[in-house]
Amino acid sequence: MNKNTTDIDKLWEVIKNLEVAMLTTQDTDGVLRSRPMATQQVGFDGYLWFFTQASAHKVDDVQHNRQVNVSYVDSDKNRYISISGKAQVVRDPEKARQLWKPYLRAWFPNGVDDAEVALLKVEVHQAEYWDSPSSKVVQLLTFLKAVTTGDSPKTPRAGKITISR
Repeated sequence: MNKNTTDIDKLWEVIKNLEVAMLTTQDTDGVLRSRPMATQQVGFDGYLWFFTQASAHKVDDVQHNRQVNVSYVDSDKNRYISISGKAQVVRDPEKARQLWKPYLRAWFPNGVDDAEVALLKVEVHQAEYWDSPSSKVVQLLTFLKAVTTGDSPKTPRAGKITISR
């Protein structure tokens, strides 16, 4: 197994149970915009997939500047993930059918064949993550101890994953 495969597997292990991400794009005025997106994965090969309406503002953003950030929070595990990569708009009916879930009808009432169905494909370049193995109570006590003693609080574990192509 090469390093890239190991990194892809590690990132998948970190995000596979997280359904909602915040996708950040940059509009033509340079303003960063973030919005919640439901990740659509049947596995992970270094690309993240999201359904979007073809007429959505984020589609224009991505066509103007492909660089995006995708962030996840798993508050139960005190885990935070920031993923940078390049996005592209994909109109692939076969891929859309592969990723389709019934709840998507809320946004696409005509189903997977709706003319507004488009996919955002994010080619992951790099990911950073932070997590804390202890509970929030232990973290709070550690922080309070640091404040009263003047010692620095313990920092969470962090890691960086780079996916090269």
